[in-house]
Amino acid sequence: MAHVQGIAPAVDNGHKLGPLYLTLPLANVAVMFLWLAVGAFVLPVHVQRITGTNNVTALGLANSIGPLMAALANPIFGQISDRTRSRFGRRSPWILGCVLLGALALVAQANVGSVIMLGISWAAVQIIMNGYQAAMTAILPDRVPPARYGIFSGLFGLGTPLAVIAASIMFIVFPRLAQGGAYYVVIALLLVAAVLVVFASPDRSSVDLPREPFDFGLFLGGFWRPLKTHDFRWAFVSRFGVMLGYFVIFTFNLFLLEDFIKIPKDQVIAQMGILMLIGQIATLLAVLVIGPLSDRIGRFKLFALIAGVVSAISLGIPLLMPTFQGMVIYNVVHGIAFGIFMAVDMALVTKVLPNPEEVGKDMGVINIANAGPQIVAPSIAVLVVTVGGYSTLFVVSIVISLIGVAGVLRIRGVR
Repeated sequence: MAHVQGIAPAVDNGHKLGPLYLTLPLANVAVMFLWLAVGAFVLPVHVQRITGTNNVTALGLANSIGPLMAALANPIFGQISDRTRSRFGRRSPWILGCVLLGALALVAQANVGSVIMLGISWAAVQIIMNGYQAAMTAILPDRVPPARYGIFSGLFGLGTPLAVIAASIMFIVFPRLAQGGAYYVVIALLLVAAVLVVFASPDRSSVDLPREPFDFGLFLGGFWRPLKTHDFRWAFVSRFGVMLGYFVIFTFNLFLLEDFIKIPKDQVIAQMGILMLIGQIATLLAVLVIGPLSDRIGRFKLFALIAGVVSAISLGIPLLMPTFQGMVIYNVVHGIAFGIFMAVDMALVTKVLPNPEEVGKDMGVINIANAGPQIVAPSIAVLVVTVGGYSTLFVVSIVISLIGVAGVLRIRGVR
């Protein structure tokens, strides 16, 4: 079949969209809650419990192993799900199976007592749950008609702010959950979300879909093919830049608030929760406005550009106001910018997918732009903080975010 750049793969194929309006964003909220609650709150506290200090190097080690493996796992799982044939469809077996395995890995992680084992267990969780994420994100191009891309992109964009709001409220009200109890809250949410997306919004059987014979060379080459497409390549760069600029700061948020903003250690978990809650409410409001608006006017690239520029500007606020009040302003402005980006990002990406027969794999490749920043952000942050301190870290994050803006500018086939 001939493939035309910029032609969206999704068609109105008879699926009932009604349940997906609830189950798909919930499935995304659940996995975002995993990454944010564990990555931002529980993992730093777990490192503190193991080492007895704010060990930046240890946190970087625990954070860096998993994303490397996850970056590889996402497109691999995506391509395998493309080839899956079952009466439950291509994606459902991987969504449910990965959540069950991921729950077991999280229980193991909750009970480790060394930094190395923490890094290994967190890596296992990320590998497994990227299988879930690859299958879940492929539902949009599989089952959503193009006229609804903006709305569903906005619904996907709700995942991060809702997850952070939920995590922030949880840790403000129950700060002791950061000591390990949050692992089991995450497991419960993932199980509920997986069951709902699989059974409340079931996919069509894929048993009768044609499937080409397996060719290992073509399998490996499939990971590079989409990056040869101009718009897909630059969409990848834009997402990578915006997400790296975010994670360079986010990875060390706890230590930054203690060592740069000078929040007392006994108050920092609650204060971090308040700041993240403020920022994510701003993100949520931006997503709710921009998602439907982008569908109405058909301008996804324009909003992505605005988001990147405002995000870069916001990162200068803590440099001018290294106080709690400054961090409040930063979280509001950056939250709005991130919400604008999240509202249109999935629609923008879906419109540049090059191959309608390999959407799971191609969405997995683009999701490397989510996992990749998590791989390199800890190493970048450790180096920058060690050499130049937290002020330099904000400057580096501004430069990285502007690289993401440059990527958006290079996209040709989307307005």
